[in-house]
Amino acid sequence: MDLITPAQRDELFNQFERDAFHLELRDDYGSPVEDTPYARWKRGEPDDYAWLNDWTSLMKRVTGEGKTVRRVRVVTQPHSQYVTWEHSLTHLNIEMGEDIRWLPRHLLPEGVTFPASGNDWWLYDDRLLAVGHFDPEGRVLGSEIVEDPNTLAECIRLRDQLWAIAIPHAKYKP
Repeated sequence: MDLITPAQRDELFNQFERDAFHLELRDDYGSPVEDTPYARWKRGEPDDYAWLNDWTSLMKRVTGEGKTVRRVRVVTQPHSQYVTWEHSLTHLNIEMGEDIRWLPRHLLPEGVTFPASGNDWWLYDDRLLAVGHFDPEGRVLGSEIVEDPNTLAECIRLRDQLWAIAIPHAKYKP
């Protein structure tokens, strides 16, 4: 399987035309970019959020062009320490123009199945899927590009189903 790097995946934001959707299914992630700010947060130290500058610029640009960037975060309750930190930062994503909703895992519809082997994924314009692959510690190994119509149809169906029942960030109280 060929994987693209996170930087190559971020380049896909320069190519989509109207909607990018991210399904997040993990309760913990490991990212070199996030390691230091996450450690600071755990120690109760302030954060200047400079590590988010590239993502902030990218999101403000694409949402400023009228494109949508949405996420559903499927999370276990009580939250892991990582999800608690992520929740504390989500207001920044909202300010960038992203629309983020939360779905406690226990509220998933009965019998729901996750395409792409249960991995996280970004869906661009309902026609291109970037499936995230992670090591056991949650570090991104890369993303697999999928254009198979059946897989795309499953992801579109699931996105629509979960988006309809997920709780908007402003209303989500962990």
